[in-house]
Amino acid sequence: MSALLLRLAGPLQAWGSGSRFAHRHTEPAPTKSGVIGLLAAARGIRRTEPLTELLGLTFGVRIDQPGQLIRDFQVARTLDDKTSMPLTYRYYLSDAAFLAAVSGDDTLLEGLHDALMRPHFPLYLGRRSCPPDRPVSLGVHPGTLTDLLAQWPWQASKRHQTRAARTVRLEILRDAEDGEPITETIRDEPITFDPTHRQHGWRSVIRAHTDLPNPGGRTTSDHDPMALLGG
Repeated sequence: MSALLLRLAGPLQAWGSGSRFAHRHTEPAPTKSGVIGLLAAARGIRRTEPLTELLGLTFGVRIDQPGQLIRDFQVARTLDDKTSMPLTYRYYLSDAAFLAAVSGDDTLLEGLHDALMRPHFPLYLGRRSCPPDRPVSLGVHPGTLTDLLAQWPWQASKRHQTRAARTVRLEILRDAEDGEPITETIRDEPITFDPTHRQHGWRSVIRAHTDLPNPGGRTTSDHDPMALLGG
């Protein structure tokens, strides 16, 4: 059993699961559809081509640095400059970092790692305006997806780590295994990315938490200024 680990971090990210028309929202964590799309781009799979080899992957993500939600206003005009398009509201996550993991056939995972290191198409964190700040793949590692997400070192920025305590609690969202009590269902299971007939299905999700050490974090002082007043 092994899993491919991905560090998803950059100035901006946007992971929509139900955005339409003038409002383009983002989820607080990467969606399965978005990450499968990133892997498909690295592999060179076009939107109109089947996702057969990627549909069986199990997915999970850990929120290492939530970032901040920001809103951008965008306007556009037709090519002849005669018509103004409606104002659109686009939401992004700024300064966020996530640890994502996919598990499946070992040969497929190794091939995906190689593709991420030399991607066929450019890689984006949800939208084309959101490139990653470094190589995405952390490699294929032995162990279950659940254990790796619970134990892998914290991926927040150094600046973020120094402001946190010596132990941090992080939220994990992952595909539910057979027989597990389901926390919720999310409609971000990709079926096809074909622009003429894009389809997503529902998946069962488990929400959990893990506590990780933060060696670079701040320490709590034992100094009590009121102790001198004690009798």
